[in-house]
Amino acid sequence: MLHATGPLLTVDVGERTATRTEIEEVLETYVGGRAAATALAHERIPFDADPFGPENRAYLSTGPLQLSRMSFTGRMNMTALSPLTDGLASTNAGGYLSRNFAGTGISVLELAGESDELVIVHVTDDGVEFEAVPELAGATVPEVSAHVAETRDLGPEHCIAIGPAGENLVRFASVMTFDSRAFGRGGLGAVLGSKNVKAVTFEGDAAPDVDVPDVQTDVHREAAQSDDRMKRQGTTGGTEFINDNFSLPTRYFEGYEFEHAADIGGRAVEEKKYERGACSTCAYACKLPTRDEARGVETEGPEFETVYSFGSLQGVGDIVDVMQANELCDTLGMDTISAGVTVAAYLASEDAFGDAELAREVTERIAYREGIGDSLAEGVHRCHEELGVDDYTVKGMEFAAHDGRVLHGQGLSYAVANRGADHMYAGMLSLEYAGELNPEGTLGKAETLVERENYAAFRDSGIVCAFGGDYVTDERLARLFDADYEDLLAVGARTVELERHFNNRRGFDRTDDGTPYELPDLEDAIQEYYDARGWNEDGTVPDAAVESVAPPAE
Repeated sequence: MLHATGPLLTVDVGERTATRTEIEEVLETYVGGRAAATALAHERIPFDADPFGPENRAYLSTGPLQLSRMSFTGRMNMTALSPLTDGLASTNAGGYLSRNFAGTGISVLELAGESDELVIVHVTDDGVEFEAVPELAGATVPEVSAHVAETRDLGPEHCIAIGPAGENLVRFASVMTFDSRAFGRGGLGAVLGSKNVKAVTFEGDAAPDVDVPDVQTDVHREAAQSDDRMKRQGTTGGTEFINDNFSLPTRYFEGYEFEHAADIGGRAVEEKKYERGACSTCAYACKLPTRDEARGVETEGPEFETVYSFGSLQGVGDIVDVMQANELCDTLGMDTISAGVTVAAYLASEDAFGDAELAREVTERIAYREGIGDSLAEGVHRCHEELGVDDYTVKGMEFAAHDGRVLHGQGLSYAVANRGADHMYAGMLSLEYAGELNPEGTLGKAETLVERENYAAFRDSGIVCAFGGDYVTDERLARLFDADYEDLLAVGARTVELERHFNNRRGFDRTDDGTPYELPDLEDAIQEYYDARGWNEDGTVPDAAVESVAPPAE
């Protein structure tokens, strides 16, 4: 099976050491990306680790397709013990980082320990350098990029960075690359903040050669020639359809339909788009550089999840207000979903829906943990009682836009996902929106859910963009990786199982699988899911089912 190549580079920022370890067996078994990082994390992060402690480790990993020139491959994976969910979490980001990362010759970067001063770690094909940067304390993401450009002559495509939110240990702080692309969910920016790592740069010419089948040429050509609405409106293109036919959660989940959906949806975003935007080597170019000259706003996006979290969920019906919130989160380094939902919870507590100016003020306070921002920085699960609102989270993670109260298969996915209320963990929503799966009911959907989870886990290991499914079909995916499709799903299944087993050892079990709202037959559907996976009735993975090929931590 095609897999990533190159050693694991362990950087201990406390000891100021860098060690390379051959992990060929891990890569042969787990391909790369999320799967390889999960296997390493399972063996090398103590099960009782503090997410903010030096024993937590953060993994940045690439897959074999990042060594190709194929569209839909400009992405990377990041994995760590999450400060938001208290379990193992992976997230991925697009942009232009992956080829520069591969140029250093490594397949996985592991950040360990805790620095006694704020540092930037510079990784090249020649070695690792540590730069103390006390002057960047409190710096925004663009300010970090400006520093790297001035001192190293490297653009933001060579860099991951955190903003004030990460430094201040906001539990949903993101790790940013290319200034506007986020490793968003799970608060991994706070993990870097706890280690006093402000940024990591990558530069080199040591990318290994990988023989990728010629199917990549067909994918690239079709991506360039397609005329999808996604190219014009990104993920916001379905906003009005979802609002009119399913649910667009509104005013902190009080409503299912937003009267101003058209004012913040795809056409509104397209009117503000001023040029094409893409990720590395991708001809699909679905990104959304937008600006509003009248109010002096320029950003990339917003995508649909931000339209929901800072739009309908807050009762805000002006696309420029949503653009401003989007840019603020990118600049400060926060996940727009969790940040927007948390601010919406605050607006609910203050009966202040629709107050976009207050929302931006509170968003900034969260990043600096000022006033009420200190409580909100903990996320909805930890502050909902203080606010007097319902806890709309699963495993501590705030809900994505796709409403499980209407899409019951997606609701089941939220309930059992190791990562919590995240829409990308399985993507049942796409089947239900398309009419391929009846959105009513949870029973009988477990087998489909398992396959979707396994596919998503492999996709994040390859690594292939989620928006490339119409082009990188199942048949093409198998050809690309020179394997049977079922073998690819098996890699995904092992990944999901390792995540679950790690979380089990931290105390997670069936009591953590559920939703804050009622769904028909949910408990029986959860049991169907466990049976399909071969797990115990209490939601735990049998120890005998978990095999490791990853080297233990030193």
